[in-house]
Amino acid sequence: MTSIARNQWYVAAYGSEVGRELFARTICGEPILFWRTESGEVTAMSDRCVHRRFPLSQAPSRLEGDTVVCGYHGFTYGRDGGCVAVPGQSRIPRTARLKSFTVVEQDSFVWIWILDPHDPTEPDSAEIPRAPWLDSPDYAVVRGMEPLRARYGLLVDNLMDLSHETYLHGGYIGTPEVAATPISTEVDEDAGVICMSRHMDDAECPPFYAESTGIEGRITRWQDVEYTPPCLYLLHSRIAPVGVMPPEEGPDSQAFHVEVVYAITPETEHSTHDFWSVARDFALDDQDVTDFLRENNRTVVLQDVVALDLLETVIAGEPSGYQELSINIDAGALAARRMLEQMVKRPSRSVPVG
Repeated sequence: MTSIARNQWYVAAYGSEVGRELFARTICGEPILFWRTESGEVTAMSDRCVHRRFPLSQAPSRLEGDTVVCGYHGFTYGRDGGCVAVPGQSRIPRTARLKSFTVVEQDSFVWIWILDPHDPTEPDSAEIPRAPWLDSPDYAVVRGMEPLRARYGLLVDNLMDLSHETYLHGGYIGTPEVAATPISTEVDEDAGVICMSRHMDDAECPPFYAESTGIEGRITRWQDVEYTPPCLYLLHSRIAPVGVMPPEEGPDSQAFHVEVVYAITPETEHSTHDFWSVARDFALDDQDVTDFLRENNRTVVLQDVVALDLLETVIAGEPSGYQELSINIDAGALAARRMLEQMVKRPSRSVPVG
């Protein structure tokens, strides 16, 4: 049985990755071709020619205006995936059409609707969760994408339990207080969102924040998480000197705010695209801070990658029926598992096609 929810929106790419060169990425087990039309719109279709399956993303396939020419036998496709030319004949077979996908560009991401072929539903772009900091002039952003050789549920587990920062990411973002501080969890079934909060009023300042903000000494550190299954994870981080709390009214100008965004997209049942971004509301024009946060956050992400790739190998080799132990801090992760399982079993809230 599949573990991937369909009739859902997933992040397929950053908008900056898609241009006038043929670009391919496998999403939820489907090889998909992306490119921009001459007017700048992103187009997505199957990355397999209908004739002999040649990947259209591979040279000598090419773009000619707003058509894709297969580099193997010359089948040519329009922006909607329909074949417009066949070598050696004027008649175009009725079935000469690539599968096309609905895409939306929002908040620097290219979102793609992955249909359930057994129960297709019409996509509603209003259901795409937001991450507005990623293309706001009030924030500076660093971003990247790392591939995991691990199922996407493991990355969800990882992000929903930030206590691992203390142990896996010590020297970067982890301090003793993260694991020691209780976390509160709220599950909004109707909205399809899981919220978690960990507020540390007197904590060690990890190098990630000490170097980027210039704060000396101990800090007030807040972590507020919103996870909208299946794809988008937001971590709202507030960092301030000890004793500096948000005012009852007005802007929280004495604190530093970092918005950490993860888009968790299955590549296959056992591999994942880990899109990560860090947006900050301070030192917007400081290139040294930008470079530091990019390098350090990528290091943290790669530490997760190593751990999760190892877990995937362990799980693949263990006997069936293994029982793992869960504790209080796992409430958010267990809620996420339950919601993802429900998404796999039932269609989305969208209106049925037709």
